[in-house]
Amino acid sequence: MASEAFVNAQKKVNTLDSKPSNEALLKLYALYKQATEGNVNTERPGGFDFKGNAKWDAWKKMEGISQEDAEAKYIAFVDELVDNQ
Repeated sequence: MASEAFVNAQKKVNTLDSKPSNEALLKLYALYKQATEGNVNTERPGGFDFKGNAKWDAWKKMEGISQEDAEAKYIAFVDELVDNQ
């Protein structure tokens, strides 16, 4: 079950003044998926699904990080984004 801080971070990310960079969005996605589902559990999307491939690859790079660590990293990254807006 997600911690209260993790749930609050999810809410905070939606209140950012400007949209984060694609790199930051991929990192948020990957950390969120790792925190909520653990290691990648799906096949990589087809060759022409560039967005899907980027998201899958970002999540795959998180492999081996515990769900608790991914949650903590997600919270810290959201705080960093909020502080730098």
